[in-house]
Amino acid sequence: MPTTADTPKCFAEVDGRRLLDWTVDAFRQNGIDKIAFIGGYRIDCVQEAYPDFTYRHNTDWPNNNILASLLYAEDLMDEPFMCCYSDILFTPKIVADVLSSGEDIALGVDSEWLVRYEQRTEHPSDDAEKVTVQKGAVTRVHRQISEEAAHGEFIGLAKFSAAGAAAFKSHYHKRREEFAGRPFREAKVFEKAYLIHLLQDMIEVGQRMVHVDTPGGYIEVDTQQDFEYARQFWTSRHLPN
Repeated sequence: MPTTADTPKCFAEVDGRRLLDWTVDAFRQNGIDKIAFIGGYRIDCVQEAYPDFTYRHNTDWPNNNILASLLYAEDLMDEPFMCCYSDILFTPKIVADVLSSGEDIALGVDSEWLVRYEQRTEHPSDDAEKVTVQKGAVTRVHRQISEEAAHGEFIGLAKFSAAGAAAFKSHYHKRREEFAGRPFREAKVFEKAYLIHLLQDMIEVGQRMVHVDTPGGYIEVDTQQDFEYARQFWTSRHLPN
């Protein structure tokens, strides 16, 4: 608020373009034209502005969270796919780099994440979805990782091969059967879990995930302060090469 009073956050404009426009452009520059949008709050605005998208309506959005919302598009996950949050800015290059990974699950990671947090007082670094890594693999993805131990911040962009997608869906259903209506990791109930909760759970049972780094070239717009930061530092004239 007030930016999201009447429209979803992805409609916030940076350098004359909606956040969602930047996302679509980054994908389409890499040949990704088949785009599914999962929405709840004011999804009608998106449907009107982007009639060519495939839509999945998270009708229970006030009571669930990112993980459950993503699985509303489960029927589209029988083939390789990429997913991302809708309130972020990222470059076409990180999309290309993540796509080029031959691994079953690859996560985009901002390796220069702390630069943004120097001015991010409304969203402290202890709330960042940080990662630790070893020999190319992600060993942990968690908010409670210290700044000193973190390799970077997961940017919300991930790629799944067909095998990676199958593993992801299988693990989700296994944990949902076990924890529906009950606490799951840091979430008060499974339905309120974040994507990183399931990713970390998969890592702990042996699922390999790799990190693909972007040194900057990423901004999360979570607060009004973030929005003003993005307007100042993310423009078509100053994007990283």
